[in-house]
Amino acid sequence: MKKILFVFGLIGICAAAFAQKSSTDSIAEYRAMLQDGNPAELFEAKGEDLWKQKRGPKNASLEQCDLGKGPGVVKGAWVELPRYFADTARVQDLESRLVTCMQTLQGFNADEIAKTPFGQGEQSNVTALATWISAESKGMKFKLSQSHIEERKMYEVGKRLFFMRGGSHDFACATCHSQDDKRIRLQDLPNLTKNPGAGNGFGAWPAYRVSNGQMWGAQLRMNDCYRQQRFPYPLFGSEATIALGVYMGVNGLGGEATAPAIKR
Repeated sequence: MKKILFVFGLIGICAAAFAQKSSTDSIAEYRAMLQDGNPAELFEAKGEDLWKQKRGPKNASLEQCDLGKGPGVVKGAWVELPRYFADTARVQDLESRLVTCMQTLQGFNADEIAKTPFGQGEQSNVTALATWISAESKGMKFKLSQSHIEERKMYEVGKRLFFMRGGSHDFACATCHSQDDKRIRLQDLPNLTKNPGAGNGFGAWPAYRVSNGQMWGAQLRMNDCYRQQRFPYPLFGSEATIALGVYMGVNGLGGEATAPAIKR
């Protein structure tokens, strides 16, 4: 009898393992099929056009925007962001840096852009710009700088925020993203404390969300994580979200940029 129960136990374990592997593989195949013709390509095209188009009160383009590699240099910029910028005396990610350029070069009001709901008005243009710029670094390896004291400080702030528990559910980013092989429903949860999870997770945004037909930048992705944790909703370009970006990006050193990706 014991032998029979043991055999059935093994069968049950194997069946569960097979089901989990099958679900994971099926999702991977589904994403691979969607990637061929990823709608993000439409946002890439829009972003490139916006970069070159003369707009705003100053009727100027963004072609002199310095993303960290010199005015107008786009290729390779994404894999080095967030980083410290001397002209703003701040560590900025791609989206907050774009808003700075839109204000200084084109005359837009940065505060008004930051307050605009995600996916609307100039916020949608920031997302399109970020999509194109990230695509220009696709396949490159992440190499965020930690040479400036402000960059190192933001890494430590991001680390503390990542592990900080709070909200009505006492959640932290680490609740879902600090262990290997974790899932929620059919969704794999990357371990963002190290590679390959940090590189794969951080390096995939901006991404097209199939579930709602929207293009999401990294700012919206992190803001939505806060919402799911039942934390207060951060402002666009907040130091909290940028610090988390530094933490994940540095942890993903050497990981490959896959943005713009496609997500469920």
